[in-house]
Amino acid sequence: MRERESVGSYDEIVTAAVRATGLSDFGGDQHEEGLRVLLEDYRGAAGLTPAGNHRARGGLKGLLVARLMAEQGFAANPTSAQVPVERPVVVTGLPRSGTTLLQRLLTADPAHQGLEQWLADLPQPRPPRERWDDDPIFTAMQTGYHAFHEAHPELAGLHYSDAASHEECWRLLQQVGTSAAFETQALVPAYSEWLQGADWAPAYRRHRRLLQLIGLNDAEKRWILKNPSHLMALDALLDVYPDAVVVVTHRDPVTCVASMCSLAEASTRGTSTAFVGDAIGRTQLDLLVREHEAYLRTRSERPGAFVDVAYADLMTDPVGTVQGLYAAAGLPWGDSVRAAIEAELVASRSGVRAPRHSYALADFGLTDGQVRERLS
Repeated sequence: MRERESVGSYDEIVTAAVRATGLSDFGGDQHEEGLRVLLEDYRGAAGLTPAGNHRARGGLKGLLVARLMAEQGFAANPTSAQVPVERPVVVTGLPRSGTTLLQRLLTADPAHQGLEQWLADLPQPRPPRERWDDDPIFTAMQTGYHAFHEAHPELAGLHYSDAASHEECWRLLQQVGTSAAFETQALVPAYSEWLQGADWAPAYRRHRRLLQLIGLNDAEKRWILKNPSHLMALDALLDVYPDAVVVVTHRDPVTCVASMCSLAEASTRGTSTAFVGDAIGRTQLDLLVREHEAYLRTRSERPGAFVDVAYADLMTDPVGTVQGLYAAAGLPWGDSVRAAIEAELVASRSGVRAPRHSYALADFGLTDGQVRERLS
């Protein structure tokens, strides 16, 4: 794991992103406020180790590079602004409640498109699949993800991903400095407080603009999106996507919190002296409570936008559950759709992608009663 003595200043990281790309147009400064607050936490409360400094700096530089390249993409593809994003299906719910499996089954449908990891990291119009292996950006990212899983095989069973896999769209929201994902990777109390008062509308407007750019060559396909932390800002999401179908997965919250804490611990091990043990438990439970309360408010105001999926149903009858979701959302179902979903189901449960995960709530200073009291 590479190390740095300091994360560095915001201006230093901006300079590094500009130098790496040769670009300088960030398309405005909406991203700056949140990222500056986050960086102050990284330099103080987060208790980052030298390895954590390297990782945090790389993450900030990466999202700034993504913003620069996206602006270049907008300028080079002006017609993308007219690409429709109609009736997207947005999968959300408490983390570790089946959202990843459901997203990947839905994106198996040839009529659908999802957000591939490499395009979430560096947005551009999606090239034809047969050209990806010759794309230097894709191949470099794929090599990096494979190396990561070789170095951390325990994480593959928690959440396997590579450059081609469909992933969460919080990376697009991060381009505006607005994302709950930052709270799952470090102790960032000032940023958490800032986020609670933030306006999410600019982040979701850019989110849509990025989907238009990425989907420029697949405009006829329906978007399937997934992000548990959409729960926090469903009002803004539905303002930008008023015809969205919001699919909410449901699982025992005790299991969700324990699993989320375990994933946070495993994915940040060695990066902080502060984001460990009880601190992970406390911050992640607080985050999920905020997300769940915001979700309930929006659902009470716009009940017609939602479809529910029980985790138990998804595990015991995944194909039948997805077929029921298609019916509830008014999506076309047929033999070819069933075959594609069945093939993806087999792939998701075998080889390196097979789920393997063990965890205990007590490892993070929490009890079943505490979780149930706050997340009924």
